[in-house]
Amino acid sequence: MPKPILHVAIVGAGLAGLAAAVGIARAGHKVTILEQAKELAEVGAGIQIPPNSSLILKRWGLLDQTELYSVRPRDIVLRSYHDGAILSTVNMLPLEEETYGVPYLVIHRADHHRILVAEARRLGVTIHLSASVMGIDFEKPSVHLKDANEFHADLILGADGLKSNCREQLLGRPDPPHFTGDLAYRIVVKADDMKKHPDLIGLTEKPAVNYWMGPNGHAVCYMVKGGGLYNIVLICPDNLPERVNVAKADLQEMRDFFEKWDPRLRTLLGIVQETTKWRLQDSKEMRSWRHRAGKFALVGDACHATLPYLAQGAAQAIEDGAVLGALFSKIESRTQLPGLLAIYESLRKGRTTKIVQSCKAVRGVFHLHDGEAQRERDRQLTQEAPFDGFPNHWADPVFQKWLFDYDADLEVECAWERYKEGNFPGVAGHFAARL
Repeated sequence: MPKPILHVAIVGAGLAGLAAAVGIARAGHKVTILEQAKELAEVGAGIQIPPNSSLILKRWGLLDQTELYSVRPRDIVLRSYHDGAILSTVNMLPLEEETYGVPYLVIHRADHHRILVAEARRLGVTIHLSASVMGIDFEKPSVHLKDANEFHADLILGADGLKSNCREQLLGRPDPPHFTGDLAYRIVVKADDMKKHPDLIGLTEKPAVNYWMGPNGHAVCYMVKGGGLYNIVLICPDNLPERVNVAKADLQEMRDFFEKWDPRLRTLLGIVQETTKWRLQDSKEMRSWRHRAGKFALVGDACHATLPYLAQGAAQAIEDGAVLGALFSKIESRTQLPGLLAIYESLRKGRTTKIVQSCKAVRGVFHLHDGEAQRERDRQLTQEAPFDGFPNHWADPVFQKWLFDYDADLEVECAWERYKEGNFPGVAGHFAARL
């Protein structure tokens, strides 16, 4: 009996929607993306592609192209805010590449997005722009578009981000993003401008992901665009008006917050010409990501938005897409769709929840005020070998392996075998394929 070719509609053409589209289309199914924007344009600046994500890109045949627009940082470096003294270093090149078989990359978000768009289209994914979803019929399933048309598919995936309309439709109530108390200044400066300052040349010549940790905030900086641009993210307490999530920032206000920080960081901020500040928000954990009818589920930030402090937001979206793609390569009957979605949620929900919680823990480590706790943190970072629970999460040998050594295909293979044997909790098992 031939395997069915299903039609999957994905709401949203961000990284999560595109990753799901690529994964499912690679499995041989029809995919349509419904995107409310008039044109595809990903906002933002630099993002990180850790090994758990680059492994997926390698299997999708996209890693070589991604590397053309990326930088390979040698190290992740944690620094003191006082003077930039190095407190902890984790080698990424070559050590992590030798350990996990794939590189740790940093890239401009727009480049990452563009590569996924091109691959989705190459695989035959249809992308409808100006397609605003006003409602969802979870039973049919179908989506009601703003132009009054109704769009039908075998499955609908909500990948419409942090401010997800699909999530609110599923919950049946408003569910606005949750304020975290932090905001981010997002900045890009030219590497050539940095090289005019002798104390900044080292930051351009030795690619690294540099973190400065200080009271109530931190800074993270790294090269993008093949080393031509320097990406800067500054984390501070949120002082935006309640109804404003993005605003043009005052440069002096930004510099004042960091006036007692490392002189090299202050020099770097002195060459900034303009910036915006973005409220950092996340979402509260949901009881379930899927509808009981078994024809709808959420992916990406729509169901597991997190603070960016482990640089895993985009990576988790890619993992979602890889898991869905691997599951769709296994499906033998339309009747297995509810079971497929149950397996997807089971494989992804616990992991993403742990990452959301770990990001909050990183915030607590990074933002310590001077004092006993800060001194103990620094003592552990500088004097002890990494251990389970180490203050540098990337150096923690247990957490790092759990984070970076994730294999979506292997996870699905094991889960599907259990499902076929009737041993996967909450789903029907192999006999459902014969109904």
